[in-house]
Amino acid sequence: MGWNTIIGQSLQKRVLQKAVASDRLAHAYLFSGPEGTGKESVAFELAKVLNCEYRSAAKEGGSCGSCRSCREIDAFMHQDIEYVFPVESVLFDTVDPSKTESKRISDAKERYHELIEQKKLNPYCTPAMDRAMGILTEQVITLQQKASFMPAGKGKKVFILSQPEKLLASAANKLLKLLEEPPAHVLFILVSSRPEKVLPTIRSRCQVLSFSRITSSDLDKWLRESHPELQDDMRQFIINFSRGNLRVAVDLVNSMADGDTSAFEGLIIRDRAIEFLRRVLSPGKLAEAITMMEDLSKNLGKQELVALLGSLLLFFQDIRHKTIDPDWQSLNNPDLSDAVNRFAQNFPNPDFLELSTTTENAIRSIQRNVNPVLTLSEYAIRLKSLLRRT
Repeated sequence: MGWNTIIGQSLQKRVLQKAVASDRLAHAYLFSGPEGTGKESVAFELAKVLNCEYRSAAKEGGSCGSCRSCREIDAFMHQDIEYVFPVESVLFDTVDPSKTESKRISDAKERYHELIEQKKLNPYCTPAMDRAMGILTEQVITLQQKASFMPAGKGKKVFILSQPEKLLASAANKLLKLLEEPPAHVLFILVSSRPEKVLPTIRSRCQVLSFSRITSSDLDKWLRESHPELQDDMRQFIINFSRGNLRVAVDLVNSMADGDTSAFEGLIIRDRAIEFLRRVLSPGKLAEAITMMEDLSKNLGKQELVALLGSLLLFFQDIRHKTIDPDWQSLNNPDLSDAVNRFAQNFPNPDFLELSTTTENAIRSIQRNVNPVLTLSEYAIRLKSLLRRT
């Protein structure tokens, strides 16, 4: 249990362990780095360490994971731990005690609790309600009120803010006041994959701890230890497909049902990506490819679309290896070796740098909520121009 449950991030763990052991934690941290690096998991582990009922031992190896405090944090029920992310304003609507709660409010509460359940299932996901405008002023006012009280136990109150770059202006100003005069019993942990978008005055009052993408070796070690039932090819697929993103890796593992690879979500998305590429490259089928992407844009979420484009990056990487070395065996997609060989033969001199750049640009556009239909339609047309038969 404890720090040993954190995948990778050995330097970041040592920094925090040393700060805890010497009682020299900063009053506020900004955990920054790519999505899926386990930043929030580290934030929750630090909260558990500071409130563990066996804290003297926790200073060394981390939280026990089994005491009442640790269990309550895992269940998102600890009264001294606040987890804040972008939610819908309807959650803060006033309800007349004499009347039944409106369906609009009850539906929003249900959506909120669904996200919390998803977070329990996959601690590396980053929740945000679809209709949320950002982190609301009411959420920060709640933090202000709770910060005025001492912790119920002997530990600290820990306020974990996910996606602080989405703080509304008035909410950011109120949080800034809290950070300017922080209560000694409160630890603030802001967690962001886009730290450059966090208000500079807020960022300057936090100690920044940068997280790096999870290495293939760390992912492999974790999968071997936590999921020994995985076959070598499935494990390697997860490592390659996730590209160091723990959220994707856990989603892939969770999508497996009793070893039934037909329900393996990552393979389904990958196969859709390859089918899209086939249509792009087939004479007279560009319109079909664009229509296919329009349909996928309407039926898949943002993360699935990013995964689909990521699959193409891995496929292009395989082709590049085969083009350079026809005997290359360490493919990202070993089950697609025939397709990789055919592509390498038919398109022997593609501009791999431009292919990768174009795909990465499309991924960034999807992540930043640019219209997915336009993004993927333009991507299909660009691919067609970059890939011409000899």
